Amino acid sequence: MESFDFIVIGAGIAGASIAAELTRRHRVALVEQEDVPGYHATGRSAALYSEIYGNAAIRALTRASHDFLVARQDDGSSFATPRGSMFIATEAQRARLESFGALPDVCNAVEFMSAAEARARVPVLRPDYIAAALFERQAYDLEVHGIHQHYLRTAKRNGAHIYYATPALHFERAGCEWFIDVADGRLAGQVLVNAAGAWADRVAIAAGGQPVGLQALRRTALLVSPPERTMIDDWPLVIDIDEQFYFKPDAGKILMSPADETPTDPCDAYVDDIDVAIAVDRIQAAADIPVLHVSHSWAGLRTFAPDKSPVVGYDPQLPGFFWLAGQGGYGIQTAPALAALAARLATGNTCSTELVPDLDLRDLSVERFRCQAPDR
Repeated sequence: MESFDFIVIGAGIAGASIAAELTRRHRVALVEQEDVPGYHATGRSAALYSEIYGNAAIRALTRASHDFLVARQDDGSSFATPRGSMFIATEAQRARLESFGALPDVCNAVEFMSAAEARARVPVLRPDYIAAALFERQAYDLEVHGIHQHYLRTAKRNGAHIYYATPALHFERAGCEWFIDVADGRLAGQVLVNAAGAWADRVAIAAGGQPVGLQALRRTALLVSPPERTMIDDWPLVIDIDEQFYFKPDAGKILMSPADETPTDPCDAYVDDIDVAIAVDRIQAAADIPVLHVSHSWAGLRTFAPDKSPVVGYDPQLPGFFWLAGQGGYGIQTAPALAALAARLATGNTCSTELVPDLDLRDLSVERFRCQAPDR
């Protein structure tokens, strides 16, 4: 039986990043049910760094992650490539665009654009559709695989024991330790870190605790060819202010999504053809992008708590059980700050507010859902 200070369940971006932070001073096991880490969500992310994307808690965590994500690595490369983002609105949506752009932590990051200015950046936008836009200059494409592998390599280099294709079969709390049965034996740890993504509520129940009401949502993406003789490399991400669709350049193609959020059980998400059709229909209403062929399509899981903020911290009803779940579609862009914050909280350092100064830790606590967590 192997014994550890922390056992982290799930090796997606949440589990990999907190494991890397914890291994600086502690003995850590990282347990992943799949053969490949990040299979269901992290590895299917079309991640963009945007400081105006998500709710206030997400925006604060994203800003605090900026320096890590844009920094130059030892080989001179960076995880971030300049992209820009542009929220667009019809005349009927203009008031919502203006209200969003006026938020205190949004207004300094964006500039308002007329329809003509927006079309100068993305000429395929239809003049009879777009009325106004918000442009965020400091938005970046993120190299998801590179970020994820950085954390896995760091954890392994620091001595983490990483177990792939290893479902946790049974959880037991005895004395001051957690015992986890896996196919090849038993692991023991002082703290169990629940970073199981879409499966996090199920892990809590299996460990004898209560769920917090996490919901896995399916998100669809597809790649199509750009219009002939159209240069797309400098286009920003274009996103509807009500998040009904988005599109952006991706390796010479156009990545499209209907921004769907279809509730689903934790699973290997599949593409539904109707979502592909909806994406094409919505985007063609806004932009003159002929779609003759879909080069590739896929779906992934985005798992949210009811208020769409992450769930981070010890469970007061379950000794030694630490939550790191519910990052939704923001797991990559918030990982550096969230992992550092979570690691401090997990090791008993409650003076963590300087890491994310604009964040109220109560907004991430488990307790905020205890009175309303559904039975499952």
